Amino acid sequence: MKTIYMDNNATTRVAPEVLEAMMPYFGEFYGNPSSAHTFGGQVGHKIREAREKVAAFLGAHPDEIIFTSCGSESDNTAILSALQTQEGKRHIVTSRVEHPAIKVLCSHLAKRGVRVTEIPVDREGRLDMERYEESLTEDTAIVSLMWANNETGVLFPVEEAARMAKERGILFHTDAVQAAGKIPIDLDRSAIDMLSISGHKLHAPKGVGILYVRKGTPYAPFLIGGHQEHGRRGGTENTASIIGLGRACELAKDHMAKENTRVRALRDRLEQEILTRVPRTRVNGAGAERLPNTSNISFEFVEGEAILLLMDEFGICASSGSACTSGSLQPSHVLRAMGVPFTMAHGSIRFSLSIYNTEDEVNFVVEKVPAIIEKLRSLSPFRKTEEVACAREV
Repeated sequence: MKTIYMDNNATTRVAPEVLEAMMPYFGEFYGNPSSAHTFGGQVGHKIREAREKVAAFLGAHPDEIIFTSCGSESDNTAILSALQTQEGKRHIVTSRVEHPAIKVLCSHLAKRGVRVTEIPVDREGRLDMERYEESLTEDTAIVSLMWANNETGVLFPVEEAARMAKERGILFHTDAVQAAGKIPIDLDRSAIDMLSISGHKLHAPKGVGILYVRKGTPYAPFLIGGHQEHGRRGGTENTASIIGLGRACELAKDHMAKENTRVRALRDRLEQEILTRVPRTRVNGAGAERLPNTSNISFEFVEGEAILLLMDEFGICASSGSACTSGSLQPSHVLRAMGVPFTMAHGSIRFSLSIYNTEDEVNFVVEKVPAIIEKLRSLSPFRKTEEVACAREV
């Protein structure tokens, strides 16, 4: 059975070109990039090349790129650095729909006396910019807002938000893990102070990420114990993965037009066909500006996990917008913040495409999904309860 992979916001396949670039550094070129000898020095040279490629991709200077282990490390480093360097400031501004790498960290810090303001979103997932502006105070150490939501693909106006923070002398960080490679990013023309990326979201391997830190931004390292990354992040470099990330950034720059044309067209067709064929469905965030590859669709009266299980029988890979798999009876915090009705929020499925998806795959998914939903609805206690309520009203 063929696997139809539409879960690219969770992770992406490593591009063949990326794997090819990495392979020599697992065997033939195994030297430590920090070594003084030529054997290690040639590896250090390839890391410098990778740094230049990442910087070119982001419109940044190579010295502003710090290699990390993942987006979560980069996010944590940015916020903890701001609290450490902004002496006396104990306030963080973020949103209600952030990734757990930010949301859980902020909850952790709130228990230790840091004041956290979470800006609400509207029913389409758009940030309340009026509330955002009101939240900025003299005590604010940092603003951290995601560029693109990982569940819905809704984009935040982070460049505008960064300008507003800069006018008040406040540091601004954005989690751009989902945005990188899908929309243009030019940090040289922005007021963003810090930005996070994770390699495995743009066809590089897992276990590598970057934190961009603008020149002149106060910074305190999170990992201490080595001179690597110019003393900004201790630990021997993940050489092969860093080289792979550099190559992935080159490819992402080349493929961005395809993301915004062919991939967007596939995503739109997937949505249109499902909405046409399956009654009582909605696309979450459809009225907002979104990533070209992401579709979060809610199916009323069914559970997202049940949909995933039946799709998996056909080899279709996607994600649920519900947190039920972790033992919670509550739907996703993102959908709750958007005010998605309870009977729909539990039946939310995220389809996230990539340049490797095809029209035939979309055709297969839109052929199988309607029958899956109909089967589950016939068994749904929510639907039966609703039908009884409607009969009473009549």
